[in-house]
Amino acid sequence: MTDDHRAQRTPARTEDPRYHLAQFNVATMRFPLDDPRMAEFVEMLDPVNALADTAPGFVWRLVEDGQPDATRMRPAGDDVIVTFSVWESAEALWDFVYRSGHLESMRRRREWFLRHAEAHLVLWWVPAGHVPTVEEGMERLALLRAEGPSPRAFTFASPFTAEEAGLAPV
Repeated sequence: MTDDHRAQRTPARTEDPRYHLAQFNVATMRFPLDDPRMAEFVEMLDPVNALADTAPGFVWRLVEDGQPDATRMRPAGDDVIVTFSVWESAEALWDFVYRSGHLESMRRRREWFLRHAEAHLVLWWVPAGHVPTVEEGMERLALLRAEGPSPRAFTFASPFTAEEAGLAPV
């Protein structure tokens, strides 16, 4: 996820049920996923994913066909895993990331993943019911990296509303 949680900012509110928040994250592994040094991370996957699946405001997460997660998908490189999910609101995602059992994996992430010099997490609004593609996630991350936060690609530290993204009437 992101280091932006240090600011402890409350994310931008959205009360419009017509729009959901997409979250795409890349993480560069220190070791291959089957390396014993990654074992504790791998052991956390199912419980953390189960937390997400039952979290208030959770809508969808990327899983590979026939798998419980998407750790074998490598659209950003052989040593990079992605997480991709959709939430009813920024608050729901924030609460899952920073106020649930997921926080333990965040605290320990440097054991398993390299620090990124550039943005590795991107958020954007989608119409409710839209399931974004991995390609869309990669494009939004590239946009954030190239242009910085905008209504089309932003972070927890620099949030935008669906209205600011031009998805809803002002």
